[in-house]
Formats: sequence, C-alpha cells, structure tokens
Amino acid sequence: MHVSGKRELQDRHRDSDWLIELTMKGVEGGKVCEEFTPKYFGVCFLGGMLSSGTTHLAITPLDVLKVNMQVNPVKYTSIPSGLATLWKEEGPHSLWRGWSGKLFGYGVQGGFKYGIYEYLKSVGSDVFVDCNRNYIFLLSSSVAQLLADVTLSPFEAVKIRVQIHPNFAKGLADGFPLVYKNEGLAGFYRGLIPLWSRNLPFNIVMFSTFEHTVDLIYSRIIQRRKEDCSTAQQLGVTCFAAYTAGAAGTIISNPADNVMTSLYKKKAESAMQAIKNIGFVNLFTRSLPVRIALLGPVVTLQWFFYDAIKVLCGLPTSGGLPRDLEKAKS
Repeated sequence: MHVSGKRELQDRHRDSDWLIELTMKGVEGGKVCEEFTPKYFGVCFLGGMLSSGTTHLAITPLDVLKVNMQVNPVKYTSIPSGLATLWKEEGPHSLWRGWSGKLFGYGVQGGFKYGIYEYLKSVGSDVFVDCNRNYIFLLSSSVAQLLADVTLSPFEAVKIRVQIHPNFAKGLADGFPLVYKNEGLAGFYRGLIPLWSRNLPFNIVMFSTFEHTVDLIYSRIIQRRKEDCSTAQQLGVTCFAAYTAGAAGTIISNPADNVMTSLYKKKAESAMQAIKNIGFVNLFTRSLPVRIALLGPVVTLQWFFYDAIKVLCGLPTSGGLPRDLEKAKS
C-alpha cells in the first residue's frame, strides 16, 4: 500500500509538471515552449479557454438584454431602459441568468476555437506553401469554428432558454436534464445550424481582419518586426486589431444571431420563416447597437487576455503565419 501510494503521488506530480513549468517559466520571463509545437498549441487551447470563458461571463447582463431585445423589441427598446426594466420587474439576479452557460460553454468553445485555429494555420502554412495567405486564414478559422460550435451548442441551448424563460431552470445543472427530457438529444442541437450561420461569418471575418490589421500596423505604421517591439507595444497592437476585428464580425453576423434567437424562442419553425417574420431590414439592425457594445469590448479583452497568457509563457503575441515569421527572421 505504501509503495502504491507513493507511485500514485509521483504520477500526480508528473501530471502537474506542465502547469508548474508554465507558471514558473512565465514568472521568470523564460520560454515555456517553442512556437508551433504540441505544447504551444496546448498553451493556445488553455489561453483560449480562459480568455473566452471569463470575458463572456463578464458581459452576461448585456447578453441577457440582447436576447430579450430580440424576442420582445417593443418592450426592450434601448440598453439603459432595457436593463432598468429587467432590474425592476425581475430583480438584479435576472441580469445574470445563464451565467454558467456563458462561462463553461464559451470557455470550452474558446479553447477549441483558438487551439484548432493556431494548429491549422501552422499546418496550412507548411502544406500550402505557394497558396495565398487569405485562403489559409479562411480555411483555418472556418474549420476551427465548425468544430468549436459543436461543443458550444448544448450550452447555448440551455443558456438561451434560461434567459428568455425565467421559470425554465436556474442554470446548467437543472437545465440540461430538462432540455433532454422535453426535446431529447436533438434539443441541444436545434440551433446548431443558425449558430454556425452566426459564428462562421463572424469568426472568418474576425480572424482575417485581425491578422491583416496586425500585419498592417507592424509593416506600415510601426515598421518593425513584432519580436523587436516591447510587450506593451505588442499588446497594444493586439487590442487595436481585436476591436477592429470585433466590429467587422459583429455587423456581418447580426442577421444570423436574430434568426437563432427566434428559433430558440419558437417564434418560427424554420430559418426562412424567421427571416420572413423579422423582416430584411430588421435582420441587420435589430439589437445591432447592443451587440456592438457587447462584442467590441469582449473581442478586445478576449484577444488581450489570450495574448497576455502567451506573453507570460515567454511567447510573442498573435498574428502571422510561421512561414512569414521565418522570412522576417532571415
């Protein structure tokens, strides 16, 4: 028993070595790993999970308001009055409905999204040597988002029901069994296609805009390699590029976001019926101000936290293909 217990303790220590190494080397300013290695993609997954989960949790009140504005635009007409109405009628706790779905759902999605994107971008840079970099960004971001949304969809299904039906459930713990009981496994993926329709355009535009903005700033404005810039400069570039990318992605994904909420609310049986009910102009304008107010800071903070984690691990911030970095070094 003594030997077995000792071995188990050694195994636990070995399993925690990577996290200890990451923390210590980051604090000491050392480099946890080389770029584009398996450990590097692990850092990307961890960074994406932490940054996405925490930032989406922080804006839960705005997300609750956005969903209610989409399903009841007559009652909730603006951000200040909408928040005041929710607070007055349902209490301050109503603004945090669905917080667990935001934290865990978008945390898992963020880990897969950033991790897979970084991996596919690296592979694409090696495989498609003579290919236009835009195609690599497009392919990497679209595949990463398709897979990441499969993990998000069950959390999103519960979250939206909790936010628009106060008596449905308190959170994930009791929401998951209720959805399964009432609608079966299909209930978790009822909004997957609309989710793809919203998130695919958003993230393709977001990642591509981010990459090009970063490249533009370093090559035309700062006119220095990223590695030659200070940490503060690198994170400043990240924030500026992220806000630009978030604004562009929000505008292009707004129609699908309205359709998805309408389907979950069961105001329509199909996407086409939802589009007809909402109206073409409203697809692009309804809840757009609140989504810009919500997603602009979120995307900026998300990229900032994500790249801050990279910096703590001794790695440069995001942006660029491996082949571009090799050319810059040579």
